[in-house]
Amino acid sequence: MQQGTDEISFTPDRSAYIRAHAWMAAFAMAAGMGLLWAAGNPHIWTGAIGGLAAIALRGWYLASEEMAVVWRIADGVLTGPAERRVPLGEIETARSMGSYVQIITRGGDKHLIKYQANPAATLSAIERARA
Repeated sequence: MQQGTDEISFTPDRSAYIRAHAWMAAFAMAAGMGLLWAAGNPHIWTGAIGGLAAIALRGWYLASEEMAVVWRIADGVLTGPAERRVPLGEIETARSMGSYVQIITRGGDKHLIKYQANPAATLSAIERARA
């Protein structure tokens, strides 16, 4: 999180990105092994390799895109990627989920500010800007 005089920006953290992918890899490895075991495959260990490879490839492929995403608060508006604009007065709920901060608008739109080093600080900054 970076704070200027009139703008607050939320940038992704590489450590949080890697940590999130490590959790996804652990789940994918367990799921792959479980599915192979349930199917009666005698080589269930290959599920772990497949799960790890899939998440490692995903993490490598998406890293440059995900690390470039910046959310900003300026002039009473939260802006994000793909021209997302959320007036602070339209935010109904803001909550942290792991390394993410989820924003839900009064209209039901949901946005994720992903891979935050300190999601509690991000949430606090959003709440302060709303007040």
